[in-house]
Amino acid sequence: MPARTLALPGGARVPVVAAQWRHAYGVVTRGRVQLELRDGTPGPVLGRDAGFWLRGTGVRALRNPGRRTATVRILTPHLEARRNDMISSTDTGTVSGRPHGFRRLAVTGLVATIAAMAVTTLAAALARAAGVDFEIPDGGETIPLGGFAVVTGFFSLVGVVIAAVLLRFSAYPARRFVWTAVSLTALSMVPPLIAGGDAATTVALVGLHLVAAAVMIPALTRSLRARTG
Repeated sequence: MPARTLALPGGARVPVVAAQWRHAYGVVTRGRVQLELRDGTPGPVLGRDAGFWLRGTGVRALRNPGRRTATVRILTPHLEARRNDMISSTDTGTVSGRPHGFRRLAVTGLVATIAAMAVTTLAAALARAAGVDFEIPDGGETIPLGGFAVVTGFFSLVGVVIAAVLLRFSAYPARRFVWTAVSLTALSMVPPLIAGGDAATTVALVGLHLVAAAVMIPALTRSLRARTG
């Protein structure tokens, strides 16, 4: 089976010539390679040992999102029929650890969500036992303990979705997730501060936001780093 090696220096972009990839199967042997989709938007980032088939995918270029040189081993089988023995195609024409990465990220996110719900509800119960009434004058209601679990679970799952999107499209998903999650956590402090509750309620609500973030952000960040090496 004829083979050649394609080297991509840091930040390099190599256009995909369809004729050269008609029967070719690529394997990333060093660094990371990002696929540029037909409309110019960034596609999946493939790590070491990831394989991909470009024919019919519309990928128009290969990019190196890192600083170090990346290499791709390009194999050309004598018969196109051998493609089915080498790969299982996807909508993007890539085969890599990303499907497994998404599943592991989902499991990690679900476990972290359950943990965040439990810890936040427990913290709210302790705060209530200490005398915090969690009464919101604007709504005229007291926040029930179950409400903390529901809200924490919902926004934690939103965080898992954001992490999955970054894993799919970003060259640096862990770094981008931390920046995004911290920014959203800071924004989430605004409603408790303007809700009109007393000082104890406001401080407790802000603290519960930080508790949930302290559970979710590190767990998802570690998972993203593990998936992208």
